[in-house]
Amino acid sequence: MYIIGITGGTGAGKTSAIEALQAFGAMVLDCDEVYHELLISNIEMVKEIEANFANVTEDGKINRLKLGEIVWNDADALQKLNAITHKFVNDEIDRRINVFQKQGASIAAIDAIALIESGQGKRCDTIVGITAPQESRIQRIMKRDNISKEIAQARINAQKPESFYKENCDFILENTCDTKEEFEEKCIEFFKGIL
Repeated sequence: MYIIGITGGTGAGKTSAIEALQAFGAMVLDCDEVYHELLISNIEMVKEIEANFANVTEDGKINRLKLGEIVWNDADALQKLNAITHKFVNDEIDRRINVFQKQGASIAAIDAIALIESGQGKRCDTIVGITAPQESRIQRIMKRDNISKEIAQARINAQKPESFYKENCDFILENTCDTKEEFEEKCIEFFKGIL
């Protein structure tokens, strides 16, 4: 099975790249989605987060807004959270990849902001970094998550700079498109070349 890693900062256009790969029949693993599922289903991970971050649970569930307020404004806290969550997410991604292989899938895509830092990038045959101008990312995040410009900027600031992706990815796909549809077309053409 050929595994493509998709990474890049929030608001860059990773979802469009993933949708383009699905058009080629790729089985998709969204690490953020897996993380959110584990916040509900994995008691061990929730307990570990509780033990390291005070007052982020309500009725035994993680309040993502409270946790986000802590980690998006404190690089050390974000690193601590990632150290906890990456091991659980990686185990689940590995399990799902094995299921895909048994089902005969020929292409899988792993979508993760922290693909390289988490170690999942080592599993990929190709890593594609999705980048976009910062102002475009801010506008997309504000619209998508209904948040202020300041919060969107804080999220971007808490993540790796564009140079990180240029140094660590096999390919860079820059999203300078005016619409989601236009970028999806660009992604389809790009992945035709790789696949």
